Amino acid sequence: MNTSVQQLQNTLFDQICEAWSLLQEQQPLVHVMTNAVASNYVANILLAANASPAMIDNPFEAEGFVKIAGALSLNLGTPTTEQIEAMQIAAKTAHNIQKSWVLDPVGYGNVLHWRSCVVDQLMTYQPTILRGNASEIGALAGKNIESKGVNSTVDSSEVYLQAQALLEQCECIAISGESDYIISRDYPVIQVLGGSYLQPRVTATGCALGALIAAYSAVSSPAIAALSAHVHFAIAGQLAFAKAPTLGQFNAAFTDEIHQLNIETIRQYADFRILAD
Repeated sequence: MNTSVQQLQNTLFDQICEAWSLLQEQQPLVHVMTNAVASNYVANILLAANASPAMIDNPFEAEGFVKIAGALSLNLGTPTTEQIEAMQIAAKTAHNIQKSWVLDPVGYGNVLHWRSCVVDQLMTYQPTILRGNASEIGALAGKNIESKGVNSTVDSSEVYLQAQALLEQCECIAISGESDYIISRDYPVIQVLGGSYLQPRVTATGCALGALIAAYSAVSSPAIAALSAHVHFAIAGQLAFAKAPTLGQFNAAFTDEIHQLNIETIRQYADFRILAD
């Protein structure tokens, strides 16, 4: 590792620790619109991380609540007509007042046409951070990828180069997979390692990750928010699996590790690499 890369990596470690500290101090209010399967789990993960979730997804309260929240998280997992109306109001409001917001385009691709059109509309409001799996991000970037429902059929390493074109519409892109990739206007591509293979087997972990990115974005820059949330999840997954390698026990242990993270643990276990442009 050359000197400049090492210096940047050290700087990023410091910024992750600072973002975590600010999250604990400020406990930001996160306005979350997510899917019916995920709502309870997402709220509990945000609470475990010391953020404050508000699961408000009706069009009558969307504009006002975006204005008082620290950040907005939109997830297209199980969209309804009313929820989509609320998302469009919230995204437009966040864009107009320059409030940080995260878009998780669940299921985007050739199969689920209606929601994919909704995502295209939401993208016109320029999400601060775009978060998804490789199939979703690849499809948004124009790569011809078929998805398996809302699950990814390709590896994140296959699409992160193509995804850089999406930086014209957002400030940062986070691609989750066996390893995760953070793409932004401010830094080279960052690969985040760690976690556990059990994480995708727990319903709504990806949805919760998007909401945690939003929480971090309320206290830090977009790229640092995405990196910090992914590192937070990766460490929690790694440590939870070491203590509880069966699925049911892992699920509970993962929430505990999200809650118990501290700066010492970040510095000991955070594993990310800076990739060449």
